[in-house]
Amino acid sequence: MSTVSVELVYRGIFQRTLARNICRGIVFAARKENKVGIAFGRYGDSPERNGIPAKQFAIVADTDEELQASMALYEPTEVDVTIALDDSLCKGVESWAWYGLQPINKLTKKDGTLLITSLLSPEELLKHIHRKEVPYNIALVKGAASFSGLWVFKDDHTDVRVLGALVKVCPQLVSLEAMEKMIREQWKDELKVTSARTSYERVQIRRVEPGEGNPEEPYRFELPKWQEMEEGIIVRGIPQGGGFHGGEGGYQPGRNPYFKKFTTRTMRPVIDFEKCTKCTLCWLQCPDTCFDVTPDGFYDANMEACCGCGVCEAVCPVPDCIVMVNEAAFDSNESQYEMWQRDKEGYRTWVAEKISLAKSERRSHGFQYRGQYEEELAAMRKEA
Repeated sequence: MSTVSVELVYRGIFQRTLARNICRGIVFAARKENKVGIAFGRYGDSPERNGIPAKQFAIVADTDEELQASMALYEPTEVDVTIALDDSLCKGVESWAWYGLQPINKLTKKDGTLLITSLLSPEELLKHIHRKEVPYNIALVKGAASFSGLWVFKDDHTDVRVLGALVKVCPQLVSLEAMEKMIREQWKDELKVTSARTSYERVQIRRVEPGEGNPEEPYRFELPKWQEMEEGIIVRGIPQGGGFHGGEGGYQPGRNPYFKKFTTRTMRPVIDFEKCTKCTLCWLQCPDTCFDVTPDGFYDANMEACCGCGVCEAVCPVPDCIVMVNEAAFDSNESQYEMWQRDKEGYRTWVAEKISLAKSERRSHGFQYRGQYEEELAAMRKEA
């Protein structure tokens, strides 16, 4: 049976149209070679809040019978290619559809490929990608994550660049000629055909051996057995909260121990406590109640609860007191307040480095000045 499966992981709302275009393109290209295929969302009724990881799939087969046999599986156990449209997804995925962090490469089969849109190197990404027991490949499409929104689409050629690279890493899917013919027919843009061919030629591929990558075990919990099910429907209340790490004078709100929101994040706030005036605005305005009140009256963003929306940065009245920084620049969800308490001089240097990084590169979403979108779009098309 010659069936090829592709899963595509994307940021809900931000990249929905982009994800749909890529998966539809795979199926249309397959039809150029008299193959059959289908593209679909794994959870069509899931709420795609801003940044929530979501999935689409494309399955291609030589015959209807092979396609139907593949589609008969309720839950795919492996795929030939996993596509991540945002490299911060390499830290793991927790969708509305399940509890618990899933490695981005969980479904990637032995000798399959994890195809990522990123400006980082494979070695930098492997610090975040969880280890597998079988070898696989990492392939990079050079570029920043392409974000737009619910009602608009950022046509920076990410769609066709991913499709061109996909043909290179998975030649059994379709030929480059079929993909180019499809792009020319669907998009009616010769520049997009050129972008796909250039991506095919330039995609960077690195083999990953068993044991390489992040050694941490993904967050998990025990599901109740059927013998342990209680009568009726029970929704346990979340406690209101208590003292800050057992200390006096602070406050840490109660949070759901099973749902971690950090996988929605493409940027995180970096806080300079020495500039903080304790005005309370970040704490009051945070939509996810992610700020803990410390015993000495500062506000520490809990990095497991923070979704990276940037509201705290927007309402903070002190310049560079709270700055949103690319999520790929961090290796852990450690408390920034505790880092500052341990080593104030070292934290001062750390904050300066992160803020400098934030000001030297493009933001993953949101803009630093009017006209930035038009400039980025022109630059991406020139690079393509």
